[in-house]
Amino acid sequence: MTTPAPAFPIATILGYPRIGRRRELKRAVESFWAGSITAAELEQAAAELRAATRERLASLGLGRTDSAIPETFSFYDHVLDAAVAVGAVPERFAALVDEQGELDLAGYFTIARGVGDDAPLEMTKWFDSNYHYLVPEIGPETAFSLHAERILAEFAEAKAAGFVTRPVIVGPVTFLLLAKAADGAPSDFQPIDRLADLVPVYAALLERLAEAGAEWVQLDEPALVSESIDVPRDRVLESVAAAYDALGALERRPAIFVAAPYGSLDDALPALAATPVEAIGLDLVRGALPEVLDPATAESLAAKTLVAGVVDGHNIWRGDLAAAFDRVEAVQHLSPSVAVSTSTSLLHVPHDVDDEDALDARLVTWLAFADQKVGQVAVLGRGLTEGRASIEGELAAASAALADRDGAPGVRVPAVRERLAGLTARDFDRVSYDERVAAQAALGLPELPTTTIGSFPQTGEIRRARARLVGGSLTSEEYTALMREEIERVVRLQEDLGLDVLVHGEPERNDMVQYFAELLDGFAVTKHGWVQSYGSRCTRPSILWGDVSRPAPMTVEWSSYAQSLTEQPMKGMLTGPVTILAWSFVRDDQPLGDTARQVALALRDEISDLEAAGIRVIQVDEPALRELLPLKLADQPAYLDWSVGSFRLATGGAVPETQVHTHLCYSEFGVVIDAIKNLDADVTSIEAARSRMEVVDDLETSGFDHGIGPGVYDIHSPRVPSVDEVQALLERAAGAIPAARLWVNPDCGLKTRGYDETVESLRHIVEATRAVRAGLGAPALAGS
Repeated sequence: MTTPAPAFPIATILGYPRIGRRRELKRAVESFWAGSITAAELEQAAAELRAATRERLASLGLGRTDSAIPETFSFYDHVLDAAVAVGAVPERFAALVDEQGELDLAGYFTIARGVGDDAPLEMTKWFDSNYHYLVPEIGPETAFSLHAERILAEFAEAKAAGFVTRPVIVGPVTFLLLAKAADGAPSDFQPIDRLADLVPVYAALLERLAEAGAEWVQLDEPALVSESIDVPRDRVLESVAAAYDALGALERRPAIFVAAPYGSLDDALPALAATPVEAIGLDLVRGALPEVLDPATAESLAAKTLVAGVVDGHNIWRGDLAAAFDRVEAVQHLSPSVAVSTSTSLLHVPHDVDDEDALDARLVTWLAFADQKVGQVAVLGRGLTEGRASIEGELAAASAALADRDGAPGVRVPAVRERLAGLTARDFDRVSYDERVAAQAALGLPELPTTTIGSFPQTGEIRRARARLVGGSLTSEEYTALMREEIERVVRLQEDLGLDVLVHGEPERNDMVQYFAELLDGFAVTKHGWVQSYGSRCTRPSILWGDVSRPAPMTVEWSSYAQSLTEQPMKGMLTGPVTILAWSFVRDDQPLGDTARQVALALRDEISDLEAAGIRVIQVDEPALRELLPLKLADQPAYLDWSVGSFRLATGGAVPETQVHTHLCYSEFGVVIDAIKNLDADVTSIEAARSRMEVVDDLETSGFDHGIGPGVYDIHSPRVPSVDEVQALLERAAGAIPAARLWVNPDCGLKTRGYDETVESLRHIVEATRAVRAGLGAPALAGS
């Protein structure tokens, strides 16, 4: 830029929850989908939410006019927003774009959710978080063009209300590194090949923002910290230089802040420092400052603003504020211009711990949700401007809370720790897979057995019954009777559909982690602690604060009742130790592996009780196995050792006759295929429908030799797959996987779907399976 960069705000955050304190956005979006509100009414609800967010952030200490407040709102997903802004709309959705190249809200949501035979964008995990993003599809012919009206409108909206905010968009390098090659692209094509064509669109966006009065723009480049990207590292670094040299050379643009959360930039830091960007964000929670800098990099960094991400945006602990300020002061050795920030967007944490009036008061003093973290950033910023002495009171209070937590009852339980210390190698192993297959023949299953992942739709009646139980207007006996009625209905439905291995439908479960958290010692649950998972879907992570143990059986009553209703095998359903950790806010005062083994022992006891009750198929879901995989290659072996080990500890006591299943969804199966093999589950079900069975290529080359169920029904979309579509997916799978090991199932649980679409989809699955069985010469389904 030709004029000096404006000062960067001394205190800021990388992003803020966008669903609303009471999930207002979720309700408005779903009302729009249902046709009960108009697009204009949805826009109004979103504008009110954005206005409330700006006012709240200002009240917590962020500046109104210094670009401290980031504009990170999204109706569905920030990666989808970037794709729409640069014109990367897949060809199958071209008809949704008007003559001016614009996409209305209905079209936007269609790309996210699909329609008819047009599948939505693939969905996968955002780095090592539980947030799911939509994967852009980029090909050699993708015609990039700028469509920045929404970005500009939100900036103008803020300006009209007296705010100068900081627009945020996924950076061009990360956007392409996270994209997939569009169908029909040459085999050697990678989306990053299109960087030279994409950067001019970003340049045009910066110029438009400068015209609108934006002083700073935030370009998020988390892919720069990851070593798990399927592009050579030197190519990534060359792309950083090419993109930011070009953007930095623009004569008229806002100052550029490149944020790189989720880890250390490492070798990307010199590459980024050498470009003309004015500010660089450093994640100093997951990452660290470089130990040594070459003279050129040191000189370049000294001329930039370094934004120290020292407040953990990924967890809810109050933390050590004094240590955080120490890290901020250490950054001052690299540059005289330093600002304080969160390590990541606060997208990953709930809004406000002050809303939690049902949590233990002592526990609350150990916590910091989004609003409290904004307050911490403001305090540290004040310390930077006024000196450490000005914030000694706040630092001391945080240290006192940390010490109180360390000595509180339940944080360390001797009996739990003694049991862990007594484990031996034998506790982690079952007999050989071949022996188990022979023992499990007694289940009498056909080739290509059909099943579901576990949950069935949670109706309004189920949710109301649960709310009445919590509210005291329904007794536990009445609640149990209602749940048993629902279980019987689900069992009879599955028998009617012709499924082979049944589930009880999980009507009694509010959430696949919270259900267990409420029954295990060492956990607490929130009332309003909602976090966006994807689109309008939100989860309420539990808080794992102490040593974990199981006071009593958790699932046996429901599974044994369901099994009593049918002669067909009934699956017992458990959530695995890694997923319980991944989808909770976990204590940060001991290694994750230690905590995972505590959870695993509780699940091991549950499996033993299920077996004693006559359950011979038990599923231990681990959809988050890939999610927690460290972004740095050197850290991955240790993670895979304890994560796989905790699953094997949970299941290692099962007798050979018990068929152990596991499930993984939206997890980039090929990246962790060796780890999944080492889980040693008898059957693994995985997401495959939205990616159109791409996973079978990995299966075919990996030597995976256990039972496998690649999903044939994408439950994250309201689409009902046709029989032909399911059959084509199943035939592709059967071409790579021996029929004796191939299972047929949806991608994931059916909790979020409606009954009409669920029943029709499952009927199509059964019909397609029968057709494929016939083609393989397999026996017909019993009773069909």
